[in-house]
Amino acid sequence: MYVIEKIVEIDAPPARVWEVITDLKRYPEWNPFMRECHTTFKPGDPIDMKVQLFAKPQPQQEIVKEYVEGQRFAYTMKPVPGGTLSSYRSHEVEALPNGRTRYRSYFHLQGWLMPLVRGLLGARLEKGFAGMTQGIQQRAERLAKAS
Repeated sequence: MYVIEKIVEIDAPPARVWEVITDLKRYPEWNPFMRECHTTFKPGDPIDMKVQLFAKPQPQQEIVKEYVEGQRFAYTMKPVPGGTLSSYRSHEVEALPNGRTRYRSYFHLQGWLMPLVRGLLGARLEKGFAGMTQGIQQRAERLAKAS
């Protein structure tokens, strides 16, 4: 299994961090990795996104796995037969003292094709998830200061 996990403490309340994660229309303003995203957030429904792994964002569709308002949003890639490749991605928000938030970005990829995907895209995925995490932190903190 290949895991990318980023945990940051954000100087903004959990509701503000959650707002940034779920305000999909504003992703192009701050998110260097997921340039577009559309979903109902309903488990089982698709997530249509454009992911910036290369010069031009690539379309990708995943499936909502879990949505717990204010706490967790998780999704997976469409199943690939024979254990070829599967992924799990989650955003988790936890309240900390003094109106701060712990944000956890988690991604794992597994299957017999995983070593090839990791070799070809690992550095780009790492950079993308780090950029998105930093973007969430910066936007939430900026919005919290402005309010």
